[in-house]
Amino acid sequence: MAQAAKTPAKPESTENTAAPPKRRGKILLIVVLIAVLLLLIAVLGIGALLILKKSGAHEPAESAAPAPPAPVVISSAIDLSKPPVFVQLDPFTVNLRMQEGDEPHYLQTELSLRVLDPKTAEALKGWMPEIRNRINLSLATKSLADIQNDAAHEKLANEILRALNTLFGVPPPPPEVPPTQAPLGPIQGVLFVSFIVQ
Repeated sequence: MAQAAKTPAKPESTENTAAPPKRRGKILLIVVLIAVLLLLIAVLGIGALLILKKSGAHEPAESAAPAPPAPVVISSAIDLSKPPVFVQLDPFTVNLRMQEGDEPHYLQTELSLRVLDPKTAEALKGWMPEIRNRINLSLATKSLADIQNDAAHEKLANEILRALNTLFGVPPPPPEVPPTQAPLGPIQGVLFVSFIVQ
């Protein structure tokens, strides 16, 4: 009889020890899931606040005044954060080509060359005789009729620009390509500082 009483006691003790670890595992799993869920909600909330703040939708409702219009941004091929570099040339005086029945006229002009950077401006000093020669040749081929209006001045400036850049190895663009779309060389612009015809 003593043995029969001992046998049922053993299975009860193993059942009692096995049940608590299953409950602890489930509770631990639920706690971890809740913590992850709370962390996910916090991250999403912070992200939503940052997005609203960045887009400006988080502004107070009190300000009913309309916002000022956004500034107009002008797209430019020139970097406006860097000031331009200019090389001032000595004045040019040339006789204009005479046409039949014309009186003799001459052109006196001063030019500035807009260049890529200060290093290029310094390098041009060594090329100045060649630069002045090319400009003189361009100016001397013009008659009074060739330079009498603003469009003619712009055409002459573009002609000089192309002549100077070819000196430095930039191939001239075809005549149908506008100067604003032509590939730039070390000299980016020719500007007339003065333009006097007598």
